[in-house]
Amino acid sequence: MDTVTELELMRGVRLTCVRADRFKTGCLSMTFLAPHTKKTAALNAVLPYVLRRGTARCPDTEALAAALDDLYGARIEPAIRKRGEVAALGFCADFPDGAFLPGKIDVLSGVAGLMGELILSPATFGGRLRAETVETERENLIDDINAEINDKRSYVALRLVESMYRGQSYGVAKLGSLADASRVTVFNLTRHYKEIISSAPLEVFYCGAEMPERVAAVVKSSLSALPRLGMCPMPGTAVDAGTPTGSVKRGVERMDVTQGRLMMGFRLGKVMEEPDHAALTVFNALFGGSVTSKLFLNVREKLGLCYYVSSAVDRHKGAMFVSAGMDFDRERDVEEEVLHQLQAIAEGDVGERELEGAKKCVISSILTSLDDPMGLESLYLDRAILGAHGTMTALAKRCGRVTVEELSRIAASAKLSHTYFLTSGEEVET
Repeated sequence: MDTVTELELMRGVRLTCVRADRFKTGCLSMTFLAPHTKKTAALNAVLPYVLRRGTARCPDTEALAAALDDLYGARIEPAIRKRGEVAALGFCADFPDGAFLPGKIDVLSGVAGLMGELILSPATFGGRLRAETVETERENLIDDINAEINDKRSYVALRLVESMYRGQSYGVAKLGSLADASRVTVFNLTRHYKEIISSAPLEVFYCGAEMPERVAAVVKSSLSALPRLGMCPMPGTAVDAGTPTGSVKRGVERMDVTQGRLMMGFRLGKVMEEPDHAALTVFNALFGGSVTSKLFLNVREKLGLCYYVSSAVDRHKGAMFVSAGMDFDRERDVEEEVLHQLQAIAEGDVGERELEGAKKCVISSILTSLDDPMGLESLYLDRAILGAHGTMTALAKRCGRVTVEELSRIAASAKLSHTYFLTSGEEVET
């Protein structure tokens, strides 16, 4: 049985330690949590990659690679994630657990120390991050943003969220815009770096065989020089518990594409006033988040209206998104059937096999994550940002007790707010 321990290591630094001796590898992450805004999105996205390029002791990628080789092939990778209106930026590492190496070698201390160097002692020139590194990683970020635009399924999702949450931080893409990325400089990134390490809350996660007290001591040592000057409060998301008013707002864009791409954005409404995260997770699996869902089995398989269809619930914001690809003339047919399946759940039209299939899908996903330290890291980060407590096993048990009535309330509360459709032909103004 895993033991989960949460400790406040120092001001604004919290450790979640999952002690499990069934893995041969350990996992350690250090993640700063900051507001996700238009001004900071591109800076947040590029910063971990710049820091990963070298430290004062290991000034280039070759020296870092050698240091990691000395730690039995450990890996430390940059991580940038968006959770609601929170940017989670930092590093994730996996490494051989010293308890299973000959002589029980202390790999954890080396990994934590090197991660601390990446955060606190990056390679600099003249007191700033190195200009050539910033320029290189800025161009890589621009390439990544262009890749998202070229992926039409991803592009439609970006445009729908941008339209649905115009003027709100949630509407800003995880990587920021091309214009904002092009404005990243060594000067504004160095200033942003100093603000992050001095004020942003830091979530540390460990999963492995080490005792929590030892992990805490090792991490505190690696972060002993962390400045905690003007601590900001834990960032959060303005959860949307409102109901859309007026007609559904529709966006249409024309491009040279071979199939239509539809995104539908729903506001989950009043159920987000006191959200039940287990019920929301099972609801999504029942509606469109699994291969046994109503959308997959009815809209795609039975009626053949689309090539793909799925749903995703953002519990941080109180939004749900449905993504579908279809022939250009099937847009309204798909939309109507999606709404029909949502109404069926609202009316309690959920068979016992459907309900059990959704629960099994969710529970299996949670239990599978228990066998993946990096999967656990992502789940516990989500729960930290949501302010949730308890173990993954407890969450799985709660999912198994979700009722049809709870799912019906969620479906009845969800209302279509926006759609965005990418179709063929010449570009037109929308």
